[in-house]
Amino acid sequence: MTVISTDNLTVRYRHRLALNNCTLKVPSNRITALVGENGAGKTTFLNCAVGLQRPTSGTIEIFEGLPAGSAEARERVAYVGQESPLYRNLSVANMLIVARELNREFDLALATTRITELDIPLSSKVGNLSGGQQAQVGLTLALARHPDVLILDEPLAGLDPRARRALMREILAAAADDQVTVLYSSHVVSELERAADYLIILERGKVRVATGIEEFLADHRVVVGPTDLLDNLPKSCEVLDFQRAGRQVQALICDTERVLTSSAAWELHAPQLEDLVLAYLTPESDRGFGASDDRALRLEWTR
Repeated sequence: MTVISTDNLTVRYRHRLALNNCTLKVPSNRITALVGENGAGKTTFLNCAVGLQRPTSGTIEIFEGLPAGSAEARERVAYVGQESPLYRNLSVANMLIVARELNREFDLALATTRITELDIPLSSKVGNLSGGQQAQVGLTLALARHPDVLILDEPLAGLDPRARRALMREILAAAADDQVTVLYSSHVVSELERAADYLIILERGKVRVATGIEEFLADHRVVVGPTDLLDNLPKSCEVLDFQRAGRQVQALICDTERVLTSSAAWELHAPQLEDLVLAYLTPESDRGFGASDDRALRLEWTR
């Protein structure tokens, strides 16, 4: 089942395209990471999914038929933006009560229990909590609605490593225990493999990649061989980046047809996800193409 589907979704802000003919499907019962540089269109895409932004053209639907932002869709989708909508002058307990009054369905008992188990004082003002604690309160407000889909915009932004790990642990637990589909945007590329199993890469408003992470890794190789390596690769293989070092070439190859095998001429290695994502996020002009032999490769390959 697909929880979010788009068809040529386009959003234009005056003379700038935030999203440019994006067509993709976000699968259910998966944890999907939405990745891209600043200005790639991540927040705009999430805002469209929850009805906060209307498309300039194209469509976006929830659960294969519900218009994004419709009353039916809002009942099944919970959203936590970059700035959690928390009232800083309220106590945590009163914040939970306000959330119950503002939502048709809100499990106050669940929210209270969860906050207590996280050792967040109910009597403390929201504004006096740490960034990690405020993020946990925002997540609690979303989970207490028992959503089918949880959408998070940069949930780890501004948190220290310990708080990031704790928050992501709670997100993973919600996905596993409550069968919640999770879609989150992130700049923390190093944590993708541990947290997500589906990946969407946006580049300047366009969908560059939309696939399962296991499939994504399987479709790529790090190839090491002599300097004429690139001339001898199968034509179906796309070179994403490379470096030369003396008589050797080390290249990142896209091999979706999986025709490339080890030979006496070259070695094959599996790329790391972080390196692979960074390669897709790097403009072609900044890659190794046309580089001199002594130029250091931006990526660090693990062999």
